[in-house]
Amino acid sequence: MNETEFLELLKKHQNDTLSDDDKDKLDAWYSYRVSTNSRSLNEYELEDSYEYLKTRLPLKKDAKVVALWPRIAVAASIVMLLGAGIFYFSQPKEIPVQVVEKTIDIAPGGNKGILTLSNGKQIVLSDISSKDIIAKEGEEDEVTIKMDANGVITYIINANADVSKENANLFNTLSTPTGGQYNIVLADGTKVFLNAVSSIKYPTQFNGDQRIVELDGEAYFEVAKNKNKPFIVKSVNQSIEVLGTHFNVHAYDNESIIKTTLLEGSVAITSKNQKVILKPGQQSNVSENFTKISVKEVDTEEAIAWKNGRFKFDNADLKSVMKQLERWYGIKVEYHGDVSDVRFNGGTFRNKNLSEVLKVLELNNIKFKTEGKTVIVYP
Repeated sequence: MNETEFLELLKKHQNDTLSDDDKDKLDAWYSYRVSTNSRSLNEYELEDSYEYLKTRLPLKKDAKVVALWPRIAVAASIVMLLGAGIFYFSQPKEIPVQVVEKTIDIAPGGNKGILTLSNGKQIVLSDISSKDIIAKEGEEDEVTIKMDANGVITYIINANADVSKENANLFNTLSTPTGGQYNIVLADGTKVFLNAVSSIKYPTQFNGDQRIVELDGEAYFEVAKNKNKPFIVKSVNQSIEVLGTHFNVHAYDNESIIKTTLLEGSVAITSKNQKVILKPGQQSNVSENFTKISVKEVDTEEAIAWKNGRFKFDNADLKSVMKQLERWYGIKVEYHGDVSDVRFNGGTFRNKNLSEVLKVLELNNIKFKTEGKTVIVYP
């Protein structure tokens, strides 16, 4: 940085027009000069430096500031910048200043989804507005797919559609990427809230005597009541049957346990010829190597915290917590040391940057270091 550049930065400082990059340059240069100079300026030399710089650029006059100048502590940033400036100008050789790049925080996820139609066409939903018709399905456009004012996908069945055809059931798939979530209302009125890194396959209209969907990942269901047509959710190793109720299914293929949490009504969980009926407030656990379906009372608010825009932990183990962050922030987690006995309690909002969430988790006596998109965990 030469004298002209330095004076220009000081002028911007006086006019309060420094950009973030300018501030970084000024701070980096000053820190470098302080760290490399063995000589410190006394208050009289500082005052001389200030008078010198006043002749070089139009500083704003403030009688109180000037009068107090000799008494200002060396720690005052503007005094030291000006004082160090005159010392710098006396150096015969220009020394380049390296600005340290700021650590970029990782933003939270949001509404992102991809809709795959029956013909294989994929639609990126962030490119669709609420005024658009997304698509029409069926040979005679029996079903219209739209996006409502809240960004929710909806299916509208043509009242005059002929649903007696054998090929009337066309299937769509809604999927979410890392850092994505999306909501959909199926043709029967069932509401589905899809969490990150998840997918649901469903018919564009429910024909026959059952309503069957397939889930991979996590979703919260508010099933429209229909006594004559059970609603069935299929995932790896289990099937859920309901007539009309609210429940959450956590069924990621990279996790060993499928968790189904019931909020109201009742659901029947079937897995490997075993069947249990859940009551509100209960959660079933099904694992690959299970001997029986386990059922326990749980905090339902924790199970659906993600759907309500929160992280909520009730004695949660560290690795399950970090898997949530991996899916929502698109990070990779590395563990240095034994963290098997670390448990978390508390919570925060999912709209926070990653650094803010990690600060909350650090209250549980765990340490984190972020390197790009990798988070290193220390016990």
